[in-house]
Amino acid sequence: MATGSRVRAKEIKNSVQNLFNKGQGSGHTSERAKEIKNSVQNLFQKVQDAGPENVDPLDYYIPNYILIPESNKGIFQVPACPVLVFINSKSGGQLGGELLVTYRSLLNKNQVFDLGENSPDKVLHQLYGNLEKLKQKEDHISDEIHKRLRIIVAGGDGTAGWLLGVVSDLKLENPPPIATVPLGTGNNLPFAFGWGKKNPSTDSESVKAFLYQVKNAKEMQIDSWHILMKMKSSQEGSCDPIAPLELPHSLHAFHSISNTDTLNEEGYHTFRGGFWNYFSMGMDAQISYAFHTERKLHPEKFKKQLTNQSTYAKLGCTQGWFCASLMHPSSSNIAQLAKIMVMKKPGQWVDVEVPQSIRSIVCLNLPSFSGGFNPWGTPKGKKKMDYTPSYVDDGFIEVVGFRDAWHGLLLLAPKGHGTRLAQANRIRFEFHKGAADHTYMRIDGEPWKQPLPMDDNNVVVEIAHFGQVSMLANPHCPSKSINAPYSPSGNDDDDDDDDDEDESDEEEFVEDENVEERRKIGAAATFRLPDDLDISKLS
Repeated sequence: MATGSRVRAKEIKNSVQNLFNKGQGSGHTSERAKEIKNSVQNLFQKVQDAGPENVDPLDYYIPNYILIPESNKGIFQVPACPVLVFINSKSGGQLGGELLVTYRSLLNKNQVFDLGENSPDKVLHQLYGNLEKLKQKEDHISDEIHKRLRIIVAGGDGTAGWLLGVVSDLKLENPPPIATVPLGTGNNLPFAFGWGKKNPSTDSESVKAFLYQVKNAKEMQIDSWHILMKMKSSQEGSCDPIAPLELPHSLHAFHSISNTDTLNEEGYHTFRGGFWNYFSMGMDAQISYAFHTERKLHPEKFKKQLTNQSTYAKLGCTQGWFCASLMHPSSSNIAQLAKIMVMKKPGQWVDVEVPQSIRSIVCLNLPSFSGGFNPWGTPKGKKKMDYTPSYVDDGFIEVVGFRDAWHGLLLLAPKGHGTRLAQANRIRFEFHKGAADHTYMRIDGEPWKQPLPMDDNNVVVEIAHFGQVSMLANPHCPSKSINAPYSPSGNDDDDDDDDDEDESDEEEFVEDENVEERRKIGAAATFRLPDDLDISKLS
């Protein structure tokens, strides 16, 4: 039971006790007060009994015959909240490995998976294949587990994105919602849904408390986004994305399409990926790239979250993010590098005016960036650009720019935000010929260095909305849904009514559009990752 709930229950109990004392000797009032007292005492006891200190692991337990085909069934009760647990044992220093041990001690060890040993797509394919077979046998327990199943993923933002992609690719009729344990450095995805930013404790009581939260969390749909980059084949060298320390196999979020892909075109290089939180380009991605390179050179120095954050801040200084106007050429500014356009109406691209001083641009889906900050802020509408608050399920993405780190410090203020540039469901970057031979990009915390051919004026990056996935969210999390009643909604603000109506029309356009058209503008048919992915390179 959460501390706040316990305190509140005690307050109610004490208030009723006072009412009972005052009502003594006053006839019917005394009897009524006594009834209220007894009722609240019973309620208080039930609330106490429901707390995490009384968590029964069997409520989360999945029997072997569900997980392993042809296993003996045995006798089991239907679990209230069956969970599959995926843990990146390489994340969080030693914490990933410690969590693995704790979860396996509380649950069936066969429902807790080390991502270094088990690919989630293979695990889920086997599980759902077995569930389908058991359904045909009219197995009641398996049918209930199918309906109630939830997934826990422990790792950084890159690991969480991996699981989101796998679940998206399954295209299930009733996909399991996902809860995220923050084991990375920024932990933007967990924070956005109320799971915190700090790395967790790994003892059994802490894990039980987390399981209790998962059981009581609400589902929230969030938008998925695909990104495609296309350029002519260059004679000057490879234009493949370069991961930190030049390890292309570690790139999970952005990679070259296969030769058999329908988007493959002779004479062109085509790359694509998917994201759920943000895509960024410029100085912030450059600093992230430097951080990941340093961490892969000296992994022994990056065992603690606080150390990682401190190193990140130092790199921001040494990379010139605080003195960008002096240490970086104007050619690295976003406006000098590329033209940006957005689509708000079908078939109509509109140029976005980007100030010359902007050195970093962020396309944001969730209100959590760079350690939990919200660069978009909370616009009220009916201003110059009619911007509205951001929602995670409205089919729109917010585009924000930053000049330098000092500009970013505005996020520390209660109403601070970056330079708002656009809201749209499609975004297009057209790079200027010869503006630069490379730039830095980042998807959900995973950065890379992107070479650019100097002789091509047709380098294009396009971002498009493509479906949704289901997350588990705690009450009062930063993310807002236009559909969830427990989430704060901008509909209470009369100034936003017209904007919300426009958003609904636009989302209908996105959903009605056929798949082939979406593929043309870069929406991939799959989030599948490279088979040779090394999870130690993930956040």
